[in-house]
Amino acid sequence: MRCVRILADSDSLPHKCYNIPRRNLGGLTVLRALCPDEAHGRLVDIDLERLVQRGIRALILDLDNTLVKWHEAEIPPEVDRWVGEAKAKGFKLCIASNALPDRVRLIAGRLGIPYVSGALKPRRTPFRKAMMRMDADSGETAVVGDQIFTDVLGGKRLGLYTILTRPLSRKEFPTTRILRGLENWVIGKLIEEGYISDWR
Repeated sequence: MRCVRILADSDSLPHKCYNIPRRNLGGLTVLRALCPDEAHGRLVDIDLERLVQRGIRALILDLDNTLVKWHEAEIPPEVDRWVGEAKAKGFKLCIASNALPDRVRLIAGRLGIPYVSGALKPRRTPFRKAMMRMDADSGETAVVGDQIFTDVLGGKRLGLYTILTRPLSRKEFPTTRILRGLENWVIGKLIEEGYISDWR
């Protein structure tokens, strides 16, 4: 059994911890593959001190609708501050994005962190590349992103700690919009079965 903690969006709500039964599917368990270790309304809601206590020292960050709105290059001030705070606490950071290189390079340069572009998540390769660029191992690395089928699933395939956030915007790549329907169904089932609290 694995205990997965899903953090509520509001401090007034209790943190809940659920036991996740193993259900095999091609070497992974269904819920271990799709259920994040933490879920938050926004990137900036992530408790960095809690991650330090868990031994997490490196963060692989999604780009679109996690750090910035889809197809935009403007970094929200609160995200810029959060990245600075993470660096000050000693975290290593790397962007891993399916987006094309020019835009990823631009935003990564503004934030002063390395990147992996054209990632084709949930393949394992981009996550391995990101860890190599941070000189980090899997035991100290977490993946942060707004999609279950790219960020969470990709991280789980390598046994990484995974953190799901709400997307910053409803605007997104057409294929992503199609997957959102299935993703929302999965999240709904996880909530219905009592594996995560309703953080949406």
